[in-house]
Amino acid sequence: MYESQTFEAILERMLARIPDSMDKREGSVIYDALAPNAAELAQAYVELDTQISLVFPNPDNEEYLDKSVAWSGTERKEAIKAQWRGKFYNNQNELMDVPIGSRYSIEELNYVVISKLGVGQFSVECETAGVIGNKYTGTLLPIDFIDGLAKAELVDLLVSGEDVESGEALFDRYQDKVTKPITSANKNQYVVWAREVSGVGDAKVFPLWNGNATVKVVILNNDKRTPSPAVVQAVQMHIDPTQDGHGEGAAPIGPVVTVVGAGEVPINVSVRVQLARDATPEDVKEQLEASISKYLEGLAFNDTDTLVRITRIANFILDVPPVIDYFDLTINGVTSNIQVPLDSVAVLGMVDVHV
Repeated sequence: MYESQTFEAILERMLARIPDSMDKREGSVIYDALAPNAAELAQAYVELDTQISLVFPNPDNEEYLDKSVAWSGTERKEAIKAQWRGKFYNNQNELMDVPIGSRYSIEELNYVVISKLGVGQFSVECETAGVIGNKYTGTLLPIDFIDGLAKAELVDLLVSGEDVESGEALFDRYQDKVTKPITSANKNQYVVWAREVSGVGDAKVFPLWNGNATVKVVILNNDKRTPSPAVVQAVQMHIDPTQDGHGEGAAPIGPVVTVVGAGEVPINVSVRVQLARDATPEDVKEQLEASISKYLEGLAFNDTDTLVRITRIANFILDVPPVIDYFDLTINGVTSNIQVPLDSVAVLGMVDVHV
């Protein structure tokens, strides 16, 4: 915007304001007095140009993205700590209670007991926030001495850990909020409410799904898969915790809102291939799985295309460099497209590549 405001252009304008009867040649007192000011003004224009670009949200400007979308009420979702069901046993292999606040570890992660679920069963929270807390299961090693404790283990993931929201995801939510009409609890508003909850990557709304004054909200996690029960419950509590139409959550008085996770339709691919010399089916399989997974993610909650097309799968096969040709391609045992229900998403199942 201010590319023309260079040092030379600014200095020329400043000198033009000085009468020609005065010495304003380079090296004169007037020239030397104005030149530093022109240099500073030129730098100010450069910084002003940068500041203006930062005012407008851009996912590439991570440092300033939060501030630039704040005016719309869109805030970055914080990271979530994973919570597990832990079981604790004594020397007789019987469940035993342990102190709240006692700490344990698996590999490089530490966990702390936060609440009791039953005899010898506790909710155990990873001290490190993020998806890394979902990584391990199995034997817990006590950090503190626990009298009588013989064995401890993580068995069930109760709350899925989530990383802090990426700039791309934050920008995507911002774009939805400012470009789609959101008012009076319309469909777009329910999507916004659902996506305000950490762990939700997308949502789809089905009004009047079970009669008048009913709304179903189907949600996905950040990986375009069905979310954990804890995330579903969190969205339910945020939008309509009582499910009686009293408007105790974000939803207004009247509608009864039901939140569910999306169903998953496994996509199993089988194909016989002709390969270049020295290539193996395993080489093809790895690249094919990556391409199909990315394709299926793009179809998730796509209102205009709910078909998994066999022609697209065929193109992915031919795009793998070692493949010369393919034969006997099937998806879920058939040679036709697969229709995905509106409340479900297609996910990669088994990929069988053979020669």
